[in-house]
Amino acid sequence: MLKRAPEALVPEEKSIGHALGWREKLSYGVADMGFNFYWANIATFLLIFYTDTFGISAAQAATLLASIKLINAFTDPLIGAAADRTSTRFGKFRPYLVWMSIPLGAAAVLTYTTPDLDADGKLVWAYASYLAMMVFYTCVNIPYNALSGVMSADPQERSTINGLRFIFAFAGSTLVTAATPAMVGWLGGGDDERGWQLTMVAWSIAAALMFLITFANTRERIAPPPGQKSDVLRDIRDLAANRPWVVLFVLALVIMVTITLRTTTSAYYFKYVVERPELMASFVPTYMIFAAIGAACTPLMTRFVDKKLLMIVLMSATAVFSAAFFLIPSDRIDLMFALQAATGFVLGPKSPLAFSMYADTADYNEWTTGRRATAMTFAAATFSQKLGTAVAVSVIGAVFTALGYVPNAAQTTGSQAGIVWLMSFVPASFALMAVLVMCFYHLDGKLLARIQLELAARKAAP
Repeated sequence: MLKRAPEALVPEEKSIGHALGWREKLSYGVADMGFNFYWANIATFLLIFYTDTFGISAAQAATLLASIKLINAFTDPLIGAAADRTSTRFGKFRPYLVWMSIPLGAAAVLTYTTPDLDADGKLVWAYASYLAMMVFYTCVNIPYNALSGVMSADPQERSTINGLRFIFAFAGSTLVTAATPAMVGWLGGGDDERGWQLTMVAWSIAAALMFLITFANTRERIAPPPGQKSDVLRDIRDLAANRPWVVLFVLALVIMVTITLRTTTSAYYFKYVVERPELMASFVPTYMIFAAIGAACTPLMTRFVDKKLLMIVLMSATAVFSAAFFLIPSDRIDLMFALQAATGFVLGPKSPLAFSMYADTADYNEWTTGRRATAMTFAAATFSQKLGTAVAVSVIGAVFTALGYVPNAAQTTGSQAGIVWLMSFVPASFALMAVLVMCFYHLDGKLLARIQLELAARKAAP
């Protein structure tokens, strides 16, 4: 496969309006299912794995997750800069799907391995393995995100491929949250430590195969302007001056806090408040199924509603549905699942919307500065998402510590109340913050059309 003839990037004006085939669109999306074999395990199960199986305290686990996320966030721009400066016969971004998939899988297995060490040794192992996993994840994910910005310059095509990728992403998350608990029990045969390790082996192999499909069936079509010189510091300064990108940076952070709070807390909610932990196997998948439906509707929505207004409406609805969760009695499972479905539907389009908008800000950057740094644009965006995850995990850890959380034991009334707040009013407040942030975004459809025309004219000029 790797002996194929070199694939040259074509000038941007030739890709304006480029219609992507369904094989390429679907192949691009497949990789995001693979990414969610890792991400969904981290978001849903890693904290409870650390506290209830690996054997460290909630405070230690929360500190670990938050600090590694923070450290890893700063590697995102470095990986983005490296990807922007990569030049191979297969393009700038696609090769990373092959190069880094094996190291990522190995690090993930080590993260979910419980070594026979003392308490200090375990903590060192947890820090080292999780850091390695997140760095290798970044090495694959940043170039993958950037790939969507160079497959086509058509904003509607970008919305379509990002809508499709998140259908695959939600399908992957649904599969992970539904199957992982059963896989741990089956593969471990009663030994949870072995079960978690073998489960991650299975997910890692599946993810690597999906990355290979994306590598083989996608193409890069947009190159930076001819003669653009490599200058990382200037790329960073350009991003800082790119108002639409700055808005999306803050938006991504706030939305990730909203989502992570609910996703991570839900395992504790059903274990200690509802006292029916088996419902997790269907609660999170309910969200994912309806999020996939919402993501599938994104291209249709963006044909009739401006992206800015659509994002404001979606996050306003998220705030309402999250806050309403506080009012549900612990025995009204039907209402819990109804609200979960509604929340999934309104949050489903936010990811394809956001990633389509990131690609638009790369065009805006080239229009205003004459320079293009697609991977850096997406890398800095994921930087903010990881900061958001770190903030959310820190909030959860602080609340649990303050309320005296004890793993695998009956919780106090205060602890139960804290868990309910983390499922309702706290994420609702962050969703409202996202609405406020989005009010400052000014890159609408009319301006974007003007940008595309002027960029095409520049490239066509002698």
